[in-house]
Amino acid sequence: MKIFVINPGSTSTKIALYEDEKSVWAAGTHHPAKELDRFKSVIDQYEYRKDFILRELEESDIPLKFDAVIGRGGLLKPTQSGVYPVTERIKHDLIHAWLQHVCNLGGLIADDLAKMCGCPAFIADPEVVDEFQPESRLTGLPEIRRISIFHALNSKAISRKYAASLSRPYESLNLIVAHLGGGISVSAHHHGKVIDVNNALNGEGPFSPERAGTLPADQFAELCYSGKYALTQIKKLLNGKGGLIAHLGTNDIPTITDRASQGEEPYRSVLNAMIYTVAKQIGAMYITLYGEADAIILTGGIAHSEYCVEMLKKRIHYLAPVVVMPGEDEMGALAFNALGALQGKLPLQEYHPD
Repeated sequence: MKIFVINPGSTSTKIALYEDEKSVWAAGTHHPAKELDRFKSVIDQYEYRKDFILRELEESDIPLKFDAVIGRGGLLKPTQSGVYPVTERIKHDLIHAWLQHVCNLGGLIADDLAKMCGCPAFIADPEVVDEFQPESRLTGLPEIRRISIFHALNSKAISRKYAASLSRPYESLNLIVAHLGGGISVSAHHHGKVIDVNNALNGEGPFSPERAGTLPADQFAELCYSGKYALTQIKKLLNGKGGLIAHLGTNDIPTITDRASQGEEPYRSVLNAMIYTVAKQIGAMYITLYGEADAIILTGGIAHSEYCVEMLKKRIHYLAPVVVMPGEDEMGALAFNALGALQGKLPLQEYHPD
């Protein structure tokens, strides 16, 4: 089975061709900020991103003959985990998504290319996978309900990979998965469903290289009404200019960890504080699972850092076995989901959020 994978990121576009589960070709590019700044919205980047993909395929003499095209899922309305064929409803909700992010283009471009070569188009485990238990939704204000936004694709894929290493089904395990990247999500997986997770995008849980995480509510309200910031600026502080960037002026984890490991301040104190907030969130998910966790999995780019992993292990090792599975193989996870759908091993889900 030939599967073409599309993964648009904020400043990058990654593409790959898989034959079954093996990557046989891959390409990608970093899009300079000055090029992206000329687009007024994410949707306006559609042709720009699509043209890049088509050029890469043409220059590499790869014909548009695929068994499936799969794109990274976008910020749809809350939905179940799984593989989804791209439908008109999905395209509508990606175009008119409640939050503009370039991941919304994945399914749109996948559908266009799939039509060009006469094959199905899929998305899988979008960031809005929602499997919350009822208790996870309520807050102290009826006007505000917690929502599920996290690194669903990698968290689910890495959980299934770990379960396979034990020769056990994912649905038989209780897992805590800490995805440590530009954003950080810590999810509680109970028998195949993520029953609780912090909103990893715009304001909850640990602070991260780019995001502010949970803030003291009264002090944050004072900041919002201080007159110093417009609403768009406040939202940027939550996602994009918060966390390590706000404290240190950089989100370069290798540089920060190198300086922190040498005891240099404020790098050591700030990084250790971030790790501390991750550990507290892991503890919260341990409570969510009634203290019955088969493993705590550390994944994402920061899990490559020995310094961060060891600092985190010191705080959580007594809760459950700590398993380090660094990186985020989103391309491989997407290909795996498409192949499973083509082979009938993974059922196709229906998107009907209303």
